[in-house]
Amino acid sequence: MTTQEKFQHLLRELFQFDSTDLDFGIYRIMNYKRDVIEKFIAEDLPKAISDDLEQGLLADQDRAAAELAEIAQEVEDNFGEDAMEANGELVSFQTTPLGRKYLNAKAKAAGARSRDAVEIDIFNHLYAFFSRYYADGDFISKRRYAKHQQYAIPYNGEEVHLHWANRDQYYVKTGEHFRDYDWKAPNGIAVHFRIKAADVEQNNVKGDKRFFLPLVDETNYDENTRAIAIPFEYRPLTEGEKRDYGKTNQQDKIIAAAVDAIPNQIGATAEALPALTGERRRNGDGESISHLEHHLRQYTRRNTSDFFIHKDLKGFLSRELDFYLKNEVLNLDEMAAIGENMAGGWFQIMRVIKVVGGQIIDFLDQIECFQKMLWEKRKFITETQHCITLGIIDEKFYPTIAACEPQWAEWKALFHIDEDAINLFNSGKDTQGKRVAFMQAHPTLVLDTRHFSADFTDQLLASFDDLDEMTDGLLIHSENYQALNLLQEKYAEQVKCIYIDPPYNTGQDNDFLYKDNYQHSSWMTMMRGCLSMSRALAAPSSGIFVSTDDGEYANLKFVLDQAWGVDNFVADVIWNSRKSVSSDTLISIATNHTTFFAADKKALDSQKGKFRLPQSGEKFSNPDNDPLGPWVLDPMDAPNVRENLTYVIVNPSTGKDFLP
Repeated sequence: MTTQEKFQHLLRELFQFDSTDLDFGIYRIMNYKRDVIEKFIAEDLPKAISDDLEQGLLADQDRAAAELAEIAQEVEDNFGEDAMEANGELVSFQTTPLGRKYLNAKAKAAGARSRDAVEIDIFNHLYAFFSRYYADGDFISKRRYAKHQQYAIPYNGEEVHLHWANRDQYYVKTGEHFRDYDWKAPNGIAVHFRIKAADVEQNNVKGDKRFFLPLVDETNYDENTRAIAIPFEYRPLTEGEKRDYGKTNQQDKIIAAAVDAIPNQIGATAEALPALTGERRRNGDGESISHLEHHLRQYTRRNTSDFFIHKDLKGFLSRELDFYLKNEVLNLDEMAAIGENMAGGWFQIMRVIKVVGGQIIDFLDQIECFQKMLWEKRKFITETQHCITLGIIDEKFYPTIAACEPQWAEWKALFHIDEDAINLFNSGKDTQGKRVAFMQAHPTLVLDTRHFSADFTDQLLASFDDLDEMTDGLLIHSENYQALNLLQEKYAEQVKCIYIDPPYNTGQDNDFLYKDNYQHSSWMTMMRGCLSMSRALAAPSSGIFVSTDDGEYANLKFVLDQAWGVDNFVADVIWNSRKSVSSDTLISIATNHTTFFAADKKALDSQKGKFRLPQSGEKFSNPDNDPLGPWVLDPMDAPNVRENLTYVIVNPSTGKDFLP
């Protein structure tokens, strides 16, 4: 693969040419304009570079180099091969007319490069620039400092500044949307990935980790439509599959097995087999990646991996391109060696790279800005339900509620109620009568409108003069950023307390499928977006409590410093998590952190008395009438010491217990 072909292949990846299953917005336009985009990559871009090189100093240098090559051949034809050394120096004949002509041409072409060499150099620079910031579908903001692979941190004079790779991006957590995925091989064979069954986790109940498993035995090729259909299941592994695929990198091993098995299932069909086994690309180690393997990896990652949206891709890449031109293309040492007459060629190369690179950046920015617009746009609410206690519902609705079997089934599952039990109030009544009497006797039961028709729900809600006053809780099932964005106007500075318990990012959590190369960076970007938006919801005298462990505490503290203000840090509350600790841990740690930041620390000054610790013998309040009694600081003051309040320390010398 030539340098030009390698760069064109990269452009097709950057322009989302492999995202054939994306059929909305700018992607739909790109699909319609695919021929135009392909023409830009394959024809217009090379032609633009070629046309520019046909004028200016580089064209003169190319003509000088070509003229020198012609005269050198003429010298060899007239004086023989021994007339010129390997480095181009004449052995003799310098005073002959042809010799003087050669020396003049050699001086004129000193430092000149052929047009082919310059084109290769330009494509090399374009490839090097765009490939260094692109990884797994995302542009990562690694600001370069010099050509020796060192990095710069954007810095505005802060006393302490923390930077991470994805700091200027949005973190987007994907769910399992299981869209069909289609792609077409170079020989025209269409391949369809279809989900046949999906066993997903419901209602945030975590179970075994799920995987995409191709159903090899059901894979088939239709000669009439020239299409290969590959069905999938999304489910946990069976015990046998767990043994086959091990405990790590199971999805990669599933893909590797499918890459071997699916072509065997298709058989030796002349046109179908190359569509799967043909080389799609090569990886960083130069190993061949087939079309099937490439798309299997893309399909599985598309449904389960996180990704990032750059907040200002054009600004970032434009600044980096300027820096790249000055530090990677403009080589002062080489310019000094070739002299002032040839220096203009370097600036022409820089101009070509800047113009072509700018066109590519503009196009990429359109894609990224469209995704950013979709992400920042407030989302529609797909479903709204209400949970209302029976005590505030007009009894005229009770007969309908009594006849709703799903609601009663839910109450029985949650509260183990028995509305059929005979008592003084329902004796002699039928089932509906018993249920109505039961509701009248239990006004704290909560009705869930999801079990009722839309007409009933509308009538029920319309019966309240002020629904917001009658209901005092709000539960949102959504992606965190979108939920917080939706709440900004109505609940700005209204929230009295915020508590969050995010994934601890231990590398063992099934609920945080981070990009492996950016584990901590992904986590910090996710947290920064949520923490920044939650700050606007907090009332001045409120605060936020965030739980984590030692692994991410330091990063969390820095992100909270930025989102809530370093001066608003109140305390780091360390508590016993009572987790089992691995025997191979260097030091057993059984505590977690709850970090407390105030919305405005000064506003809490008047609340100081409420946060003080009781003195010895003084008890905490017990507003919920805990049967164990109020908490106390000194266990000697309490008749019933709580098990998790203190721990006995054994004296290793005497064996006696010591209780402080």
